[in-house]
Amino acid sequence: MAENHKININIIPEAPKLLLVDDNINNLGVLQNSLRGKGYSLQVALNGEKAVDLVSINPPHLILLDVMMPGIDGFETCSQLKQIAELKYVPVIFLTAKNETKDLVKGFSSGGIDYLTKPFDIDEVEVRVRTHLELYFERQLRQKHEAQLHIANEELKKTNLEVIERLARASEYRDDQTGLHVKRMSHFSRALGRAYGLGSEECEMLFFAASMHDLGKIGIPDNILLKPGSFNCEEREIMKTHTEIGANILSGSSSKLLKMAALIALTHQEKWDGTGYPKGLKGEEIPVWSRIVAISDVFDALTMERPYKKAWSAEDALVKIKNDSGSHFDPELVNCFSGIYSEILAIRENYKDSTNTVETVLQD
Repeated sequence: MAENHKININIIPEAPKLLLVDDNINNLGVLQNSLRGKGYSLQVALNGEKAVDLVSINPPHLILLDVMMPGIDGFETCSQLKQIAELKYVPVIFLTAKNETKDLVKGFSSGGIDYLTKPFDIDEVEVRVRTHLELYFERQLRQKHEAQLHIANEELKKTNLEVIERLARASEYRDDQTGLHVKRMSHFSRALGRAYGLGSEECEMLFFAASMHDLGKIGIPDNILLKPGSFNCEEREIMKTHTEIGANILSGSSSKLLKMAALIALTHQEKWDGTGYPKGLKGEEIPVWSRIVAISDVFDALTMERPYKKAWSAEDALVKIKNDSGSHFDPELVNCFSGIYSEILAIRENYKDSTNTVETVLQD
């Protein structure tokens, strides 16, 4: 019967290592004679102290452990072994004459995974060993695959976010060749989101979604987008369409990030008092993400030099934001923005137009 319990070589590697711990030499002999013939690599220890010493040199894949031994008993030995990181998931099977319920509970509580009573049947021992080794190596394989999948997902996430950031750069490239406006206002938006009380994951999404707020500028003709002076009525109406163009480009995705980005692209030009565009939304009808982006976008735009205007000082831009509280901007968010003004200045300092290049913009 025992010969039918060959090691599953598809799951278990060649010569898995077993540690046999028993103060009874006869018991060790029986175990050694049987298990060695099944392809296992065996180590033996006559007491718990020796077992703890051995595993620090050569960690096993499974441990067969007697309970009643001189010195520290099997329960204490198991507890000490389970403190070793490499042995956290290594199965420990107790072999003992102690078979009362309280002993079983103590064994499992100390970290054991199975319990065989003496006198043991060697065929049953072989089956239990093989089964627990298969489960152990299946777990190892699953953890390895999960780690590889995590790495692959992180790579994919990183790539997707880089594509999104470069897409955002494309939307600004014609009228902001350093792209630092996008970077600054995205950082402003994340900081303002945190100050307002949004969760960390939502703030990270906002950081990337905010960068695509003006994606629709891709569809605006150069003669309008790059015009150095004021727009006439017709040009202004064409310029306003960048919100819907951006939303159309970003819509239709199942991605939470792109859904957020589409909503921001569509509504970031709405105003708290309902005088914005394209829908004339008012107050909390405007998504909070768009209300955050509106403040971040306007503040940075005011402090940028353009062919048709000089850059405002940060102080003057903050005054403008405060003056437009309740008309253009959400008053509560304006208060939050004022409260993190020093953080806003630090972000501006970090991403100065004069000291950064297109390449550094693409690095966060």
